[in-house]
Amino acid sequence: MLRPAAALLLALAAALPARAADLNDYPTSVRADYVFGCMKANGDTRQALEQCSCSIDIVASILPYDRYVAAETVASMDLQPGQIGSMFRNSRLAKEALEELRRAQAEAQVRCF
Repeated sequence: MLRPAAALLLALAAALPARAADLNDYPTSVRADYVFGCMKANGDTRQALEQCSCSIDIVASILPYDRYVAAETVASMDLQPGQIGSMFRNSRLAKEALEELRRAQAEAQVRCF
C-alpha cells in the first residue's frame, strides 16, 4: 500500500504531464543538429556527446526557441558576403539576436565544458 505522500506525488505527476511546449522545448531535430555540429567541433567522443547535450539544454533553458531560430538565421546570414550579409551585420536587431545567442552559448560553455 502506498503512503499518502507517495500517492499524492503519483497523482500530481499523472495529472500534470510535462509537454514540450510547457518546457519551452526545442524540436528534437534541432537539438540533434546542435549536438551533431558541436560534436564535430569537439572531437566526436563520448565526452563531447555529454558536453554538447548539456550545452543545448543550457541554451534552451536560456533562449526561447523562436529567438534561437532568429539568432541562428542571423548567424548564417552574417556569413554571407556582399549586400545581403551587410544588411544583417549592420542591423541592430540582428546584432542583438546574435549577442543573445552568443551569451547563451558562453553560459553553456562554462557550465558544460
